Amino acid sequence: MPFAEFRGAWIATVHNIDWPSKAGLSAAAQRAQLTDLLDEAAALRLNAIILQVRPSCDALYESRLEPWSAFLSGKSGVSPGYDPLAFAVKEAHARGLELHAWFNPFRAKAGAGEAAATHVSRTHPEWLRPFAGQTWLDPGEPAARAHTLAVIQDVVRRYDIDGIHIDDYFYPYPVRDAAGNRKDIPFPDDATFAAHGRGMTRDDWRRDNINTFVRALYATVKNTKRHVKLGISPFGIWKPGYPAGIEAQLDAVTDIYADSRHWLRQGWCDYFTPQLYWSIEPPAQSYSALLGWWGEQTRARHVWPGIAPARISTTGSGESPRRAGEILTQVELARRTRTPGVVHWSFRALKQDRD
Repeated sequence: MPFAEFRGAWIATVHNIDWPSKAGLSAAAQRAQLTDLLDEAAALRLNAIILQVRPSCDALYESRLEPWSAFLSGKSGVSPGYDPLAFAVKEAHARGLELHAWFNPFRAKAGAGEAAATHVSRTHPEWLRPFAGQTWLDPGEPAARAHTLAVIQDVVRRYDIDGIHIDDYFYPYPVRDAAGNRKDIPFPDDATFAAHGRGMTRDDWRRDNINTFVRALYATVKNTKRHVKLGISPFGIWKPGYPAGIEAQLDAVTDIYADSRHWLRQGWCDYFTPQLYWSIEPPAQSYSALLGWWGEQTRARHVWPGIAPARISTTGSGESPRRAGEILTQVELARRTRTPGVVHWSFRALKQDRD
């Protein structure tokens, strides 16, 4: 096992995917569950945990900027009776694990419950946009971007975290029907574009909004605490046809305005975790081909792919199913790169495989 290998896993809190098992548990029960996960991580010889602390403009930590997450107590704005992030940092470090705080930058609401009075949907509804049954912060609104940056900087300042991590929710993914056909539902940012478009086309302006945010985020983290890493986890295919033969229903550069290769080439992160949740074969979304291509894009940055043990299937059913042995092969392929390491989606899958 390479000494310098990054061995991470995501712990998702949105909809209680990984932790806590359900909302409304006592503080003692939540702490016990998290301790069990960290013990398991150490037993698996992981060395980093990426803990989701801001699923939807809410907080799994004490915050003056956003309300307590309903995924903890069951109700937005209600304290769970302790500080989960402070507890997670302390317990992770005690086990030799890095703790990276994972933020969703622009998703504003991820449930139907009533938001607390301090939630952005009530304090600044002018920043929000409804889209296909969800609610988003508008990335084109400068004040909304500044708010997310302030939230992240607050955590960097106050907690002894090892990294900041953002996922792939920038502009929303296109909506598809049951047959996989794309629906023509435009993101409702006409007023924002009219006010802030600066003479650009709509597409160029949206990409510039995300580029501006990512560049500012890297500067914010580094100017606050230089040693804290910034990691980004984008959709695993930059554009269809890169590398040759790669196909995808999504062009992230034009569909969600995420020019992730540009961020990597500009050096606006410390590590990149493209979500390479596909199999090694077939070649249209080949894990190994994409891993090699991403490794060629770096500016002395780490590329630690996201892989999907959650898709292991012994029956051949499920989304892009694979045998456990293929996950092991994917880990081995990542170990042969210049910057060995992987991040597993998600921790529940790792724990289930050992139960």
